Amino acid sequence: MENNEKNGFTYTYSAREQAELKHIREKYTAPTEEEDKMARLRRLDASVTNTAQAVALVFGILGALILGFGMSLCMTELGEILGSHKDMAMVIGILVGVVGGVLASLAYPIYNAIVKAKRKKLAPEILRLTDELMK
Repeated sequence: MENNEKNGFTYTYSAREQAELKHIREKYTAPTEEEDKMARLRRLDASVTNTAQAVALVFGILGALILGFGMSLCMTELGEILGSHKDMAMVIGILVGVVGGVLASLAYPIYNAIVKAKRKKLAPEILRLTDELMK
């Protein structure tokens, strides 16, 4: 900040401050048609992986929790607490653990299947938007 008696105060901002000012200003200006299309394109592209990622995380986490419950049935006295014989708790724990392991291992194939299906579904719209924006 400099004190210039004729013109009052003058301010100089760094490049980082200029970028921040520009970013704040863009929030309050009306978006152009091209910006709207670009935002829609980004949102469509992100929706492909976001949906698949959420579903795969749910399968993976549930599978891991079920696997852990099966392991705890095998390794602790949890089966006896629940009212099962020790050997029966071991068998049930192994079966429950296998089910949990299968669920957890299905997370990645489910992710790939959902991404493939969503890409196939959204491909025409994304290609149309990219064609319009590249002109």
